[in-house]
Amino acid sequence: MKILAVADTVSKYFYDYYTPGKLDGFDLILACGDLSRDYLEFLVDASKCPVLYVRGNHDDSFDTRPPEGCVCVEDTVYDFKGVRILGLGGSHKYREGKNMFTEKQMQKRVKRLRFKIMRKKGFDILLTHSPARHINDFDSLSHRGFECFNDLIEKYHPKFFVHGHIHKNYGINIPQRTEYGDTVIINACDYCIFDYEE
Repeated sequence: MKILAVADTVSKYFYDYYTPGKLDGFDLILACGDLSRDYLEFLVDASKCPVLYVRGNHDDSFDTRPPEGCVCVEDTVYDFKGVRILGLGGSHKYREGKNMFTEKQMQKRVKRLRFKIMRKKGFDILLTHSPARHINDFDSLSHRGFECFNDLIEKYHPKFFVHGHIHKNYGINIPQRTEYGDTVIINACDYCIFDYEE
């Protein structure tokens, strides 16, 4: 399964320099937040696959006007052709906003998902906006990762953890791919392409 992950910035490669058929080879598109409604709707129209998304900290308007044709996977375990995707959008709360959470609030969201995760017997991809604590994050509250994401990875060992929020221009040593135990971690800022093997 070929997956395109996107987050935070509109990709010039897929949008400004789009040519017909450029998105044809993907089986699934995962959007990790802070992308415009127009861009997400373009990805749906130009590709031949589903676009699943979680909300970023700047996506408050999606509550009343979500991107058409896309599937929001917030607070659920979504099954796509046997691949179980757990969605948890938002960032640390550094100001008022619908998609900002304290560590305790995010822990409560995770706790409420316990039975959904049990029914699906775990999950294969953790899809979030924010990173996990001490993995691709920063100490500043606005870009700090969630510790409960580390707990999810350590308990369920998903194949992939795909997040956004950490822009590549924040520093010169920001990796796009890292590993945490058995899990491949992908920072989807701009875009990243990866293969999911059964």
